[in-house]
This record gives sequence, structure tokens and C-alpha cells, in this order.
Amino acid sequence: MGLETKQRDLDIPKHRQNIIKELELDLINDNNVLAVFYGGSIANQNTDLYSDIDLRIVVKDELFEEYRLNKKQRAKKWGNVLFFEDFPWATYSIAHYDSFIKVDSFYYKTKHIQPSVWLQNIKIVHDITGLMKTVLEKSMSLSYKPTIEEVEIWRAKFFAYVHEAYRRIMRKETYYALHCLDNLRLSMTTAWYMEAGIHPNTFGDWAKLEGKRSKLSDWQLALLEQWSSNREPVEIMSAIKRMLPEFKRVHKSLCNKLGLEEDPEWVDTILNMV
Repeated sequence: MGLETKQRDLDIPKHRQNIIKELELDLINDNNVLAVFYGGSIANQNTDLYSDIDLRIVVKDELFEEYRLNKKQRAKKWGNVLFFEDFPWATYSIAHYDSFIKVDSFYYKTKHIQPSVWLQNIKIVHDITGLMKTVLEKSMSLSYKPTIEEVEIWRAKFFAYVHEAYRRIMRKETYYALHCLDNLRLSMTTAWYMEAGIHPNTFGDWAKLEGKRSKLSDWQLALLEQWSSNREPVEIMSAIKRMLPEFKRVHKSLCNKLGLEEDPEWVDTILNMV
């Protein structure tokens, strides 16, 4: 990193506030916008230099499609957009600004807003009908507990990634094998979250699983570091083998919590195939 990028990074909080000011001024003065709220680090009040703006916008149901189609033009009103990374058919827009700020703006109909553990940590800045206040209150009474189905899906995917890593190594598709290894590490974080009664990230999302804002324990973070590998096939398989004792421990723990049959012999039969 050069001095130029370091100085730019120090200015990010100022630019973030400028964009927040512009978007709130724009949206709050729009009579068709029923609610505006934030998720992520802004809602949790733990932003750092590189925090995104996780923006949520509730519009009148009958105008939802119009606003969705206009999502990129709307984002351009809040600053100088360098590029977008979202899909045209999506209900969200991801805008990257020349100030190195990223804004994820999601559009909702009122019926899309239902009490959820995902809505426990939000910051409401506009709420014409009181919908968000009510949903937030109901969301705060909810708690997360994994279901048997979630655990069964989780362990099946873990088994599948172990087998797939072996197949890809044998085919000399090293990047594919490394991709499987990364998904195995992510699967373990999912299990740790389920064990702790924390709703896991959407699979594929590593956000806040490492670093100062991680909810994982020091020993869990240390294990993640130990499960790294280079491109050598023997190292990839070795990293997977180092993962298995903790997989078996957390699998047993989740089975005991939910009354699901552990069947360690069955587990060993599957894992020992590679």
C-alpha cells in the first residue's frame, strides 16, 4: 500500500458520512418511501475504515417494481459511482463510489418485512407508518436455534466437499480442490455459530468471521489459521484431515442438542473413503 491509498483510506469515514447525508436527504423526502434503515456495522455502531453502507428501503407496494428498475439511477444521486456489481433483475443495487465507499441498497415491499433475527440489529432513520418499529420490537423477542434439517444439510455438504476435494486433486484441478477446502473451513464456522445459537452467515459469506469483529473464540480462529494449505495435493488433504477431529466434536455436540442420531461409525465410513 502506498501513501496515496493510505491517505485515501483515512478519509473514508468523512466520505461515508457525506454519502449517508445525501441518500437520507433524497429518500426521506420521497413520499413513496415508507421506511429507511441500516443493517451491518452502521446499525451495530462498530464501523471501521472499510465498512460498507448496508441500506434498506421500503417503498409502497404498487411502486416497488418502478423503484427496483430505477435502483442504479437512484444510487447515482448520492455520489459519483464508478461501477455497479449487481444483476439487473435483483431487488438490490451494489454501487462502488470514487471515494472507495460501497453502498448495498435493498428495496422491499411492506410484505417483505417480517420479524426475524436478522432484523434485531438495525438502525431506523425513517418510518412513516411505524412498520419498522413494530417489526423491530417483535424481532427482539426471537432467538435462533438450528433445526435438525439445517444440521443434516450442513453435515451432508461437509461430506460432499471432502469427497469433491479428493476427486479434484486426482484430476489435478487444484483451484477447485482449494475451493472445496475453503468451503470446508466455512462449513466449520457455520457449525460453530449453530452450536453457539448464532445465526450463521449466508454460505459463501466470510464477512466478520475473522478480525476484531468476529464472534468466534480465539481457539476457533486459531484452528482456522491451522487449516490453511498451499497448492500441493498432499498439503490440501492434510489440511482436511486436521479439520476432522473438530468436525466430529461439533457434529456430536449438535446431534446431542437436537436429538439427532450421531452414528460415528457411519461418519467414519464416509470420511475414510478419502
